[in-house]
Amino acid sequence: MKLELPGGSFRAYLFDCDGTIVDSMPLHFLAWKRLLAEWNFELERELFYSWGGIPDADIIAGLKKNHGLSIPFEDAAKQKERFYCELLPQLKAIPEVLEHIEARFGEIPYAVVSGGERSSVTASLTTLGLLDKFDTIVCAGDYEKGKPDPEPFLVAAARLGVRPEDCLVFEDAELGIQSAVAAGMAFVRVPTSCERGHAI
Repeated sequence: MKLELPGGSFRAYLFDCDGTIVDSMPLHFLAWKRLLAEWNFELERELFYSWGGIPDADIIAGLKKNHGLSIPFEDAAKQKERFYCELLPQLKAIPEVLEHIEARFGEIPYAVVSGGERSSVTASLTTLGLLDKFDTIVCAGDYEKGKPDPEPFLVAAARLGVRPEDCLVFEDAELGIQSAVAAGMAFVRVPTSCERGHAI
């Protein structure tokens, strides 16, 4: 499957990480499922995939509010990251996106723009030998309002010194696409793990 890029001359590429550069969503699903089982909560796949682009802190807050789970944030977030890191040997890049990373590497600047924790994003990219491809990494904690607010992508564009309208965003999640549009950026929609038949 090829990704069709929109017309235009782009001066920077901005990539979401989980589900866009790396096929990590099935692994994150297993990590969350294992964590939440400790609170006797059976995580449904549909609920998990609706979280695409949402920081862990907001996910845990939502679980408290909507499902009455009294999860201690810091301990739970660290534990979930540990579970995810144990699964990293299974991680693979998404070939259709990797092709575009390789195509213009060194020609234009790249940024990663994620709702994930920096430790998780860095671990994923390091595992696949991709960390040095990116000029900047914008993660949870680098902005006040996450996707679908435009702030994460605008922070990345500012760091790269490129106007928003000259950036092309690669995203798999609807919240991320809304964020890119709100930032005035063109986007490429990357098929999700479910759509590619890789979901667990």
